[in-house]
Amino acid sequence: MKDTDQEIVQEGINTVRVLSADAVQKAESGHPGTPMALAPMGHVLWANVMNYNPKSPKWANRDRFILSAGHACMLQYSYLYLTGYDISLDDIKDFRQLNSKTAGHPEYDLLDGVEVTTGPLGQGFANSVGFGIAQKHMAARFNKPDFSLFDYHIYTICSDGDMMEGVASEAASMAGTMELGNIISFYDDNSISIEGDTDITFKEDVAKRFEAYGWHVQSIEDGRDVEALTQAVENAKKETKKPSLIKVRTHIAYGSPNKVDTAGAHGSALGEDEVRLVKEFFGFDPDKHFEVSDEVLDYYHKIGKEGASKEQEWNDLYKKYKEKYPELAQEYEQVSSGKLPEGWVEKLPVFKEGDDMATRKASGKVLNVIGKLIPNLIGGSADLSPSTNTMLDDSGSFSANNYGGRNFHFGVREHAMGSVLNGIALNDYLIPYGATFLIFSDYMRPPLRLAAIMKKKIIMVYTHDSIGLGEDGTTHQPVEQLVGLRSVPNMTVLRPADANETAHAWRVAIEHVDGPVCLIFTRQTVPTINQDKYGKAEGVEKGAYILSDSDGQPQLILIASGSEVGLVVEAQKQLKEENIAARVVSMPSWNLFEKQDAAYKEEVFPKDIKKRLAVEAGSPLGWHKYVTDEGDVIGIDKFGESAPGEELMKEYGFSVENVVKKAKALLNK
Repeated sequence: MKDTDQEIVQEGINTVRVLSADAVQKAESGHPGTPMALAPMGHVLWANVMNYNPKSPKWANRDRFILSAGHACMLQYSYLYLTGYDISLDDIKDFRQLNSKTAGHPEYDLLDGVEVTTGPLGQGFANSVGFGIAQKHMAARFNKPDFSLFDYHIYTICSDGDMMEGVASEAASMAGTMELGNIISFYDDNSISIEGDTDITFKEDVAKRFEAYGWHVQSIEDGRDVEALTQAVENAKKETKKPSLIKVRTHIAYGSPNKVDTAGAHGSALGEDEVRLVKEFFGFDPDKHFEVSDEVLDYYHKIGKEGASKEQEWNDLYKKYKEKYPELAQEYEQVSSGKLPEGWVEKLPVFKEGDDMATRKASGKVLNVIGKLIPNLIGGSADLSPSTNTMLDDSGSFSANNYGGRNFHFGVREHAMGSVLNGIALNDYLIPYGATFLIFSDYMRPPLRLAAIMKKKIIMVYTHDSIGLGEDGTTHQPVEQLVGLRSVPNMTVLRPADANETAHAWRVAIEHVDGPVCLIFTRQTVPTINQDKYGKAEGVEKGAYILSDSDGQPQLILIASGSEVGLVVEAQKQLKEENIAARVVSMPSWNLFEKQDAAYKEEVFPKDIKKRLAVEAGSPLGWHKYVTDEGDVIGIDKFGESAPGEELMKEYGFSVENVVKKAKALLNK
């Protein structure tokens, strides 16, 4: 036995340092220096501060840990292993290998205890703001005097690189404005990046910057000082209004005689000889690999097991809460189960022919119906709610004075909005949505991609979807955005044709469970299609459906999405007058159509009808899969320009006359 607990603590911290060096060396790939430097910080979090239960990793009131500096994942893997999560020493040895739980950066749903996929710097920090919002909102809705069901904290470790990324600045400003005092972030100030000393690019005073954002800031000069780190967290927890930043001076690769404080220890293995020296420095046998003493393992396992009693205390509290507040408990249980209220679909609005409107306007009407039926639907826009029609009526605004509000004001921060939505979604209780113009989806591609990787549902409302928006001109008219979004695995993109397709696009989005959904809406008015005369808008769920068929065998198929569907319906009528039989297919979602079976695909696009014309006011890239070699596409392969939308659409070939002309040309080939 060690003489004191302090000696066991120090051995545990050093064990994490050596495990990190060993794992990266065995993989011959990775980042050993940062986990070696941050091992004391990790000990403070997992041993002294956080509430968690390794055997119940989804416990509702657990503290959340986010490693924004995802390259330092061996720190997280080591403490998850030591405290008793479902990760073995063999998993540690399998670091960065095929099918391993211990990927090169932390991945959500791959390993218990990993709350969010991180790696792209700044994202985890911004996610933490979403986690903080979710906790505040749930507390406002469900906490009662003497029943603090949701009072957990969000702990984040960030690097110099995180602090350099613009998304972190956006999110930090948002957190300060919202007074999210439940967020406690450690800033690992080691002054080293891959290219060398951070002075070459980064000389600002981060502490003063965060103070200006409205954060509570502390500084610790020695990152090895466990007592100082622990006290700093206690100080941060006492500050309930301001989010906290704890700036900690550390030494990358501490314990490595030749690579401490060098860029060489950042992103590559130390080398076998250097790893031996590290082990000697910390008093480990240099000939042994992945050495963990029984005393250290027992020490951390005991701490991990204490989480079970903490969760049981919460369960006992909830039982009493349920007796006193049965209606709220019922609401919480429905929200936490992921089930939707019964009968909500039947209450979706139905629009009649003549109810012509922009699909963004229809979306606002549908959203407000759904919002009254599904109380855990929350969201907002990047300062564009009047234009995107995304304000929930009579639901209040989420703010430092009203955490129960359901309308979010993200400001002109599209990137952070996406990352924050991911953080909200990862709490599994809330359905978050965000909104901006389609062109600005480019500002938020990183969080969209991460949502798709994690298969977490966020709903993005993208309006002003084409050159049809008109006078705002080239910079605001999306061309390549649709095909870009469609190309992302696990992403579902829907571009509905009219108000009724919009209602069912929202239905699909709400019911969807495995990835982000992008709803693409028009600025300009489009006709509402008569559902008694044409195909039913429920077909949206299949991605493509026969909207209008010819009386006999079709000679060609006209395919369109969004605002161009009404156009091809009119073209079909004119072709019929000229004795040309055409089928109209509304195709709001490639992604959903690709999930249908072969029989349905053949029903919509029979192989023997080879003449096909796709019409969409965006890049033609990708449409050739559906029009075949004998077909054609009316699309846009250049940027737009400033002019009234109707004029632009005609100028770019989106007119009945041009569709008819192209259709005839196909048939005459």
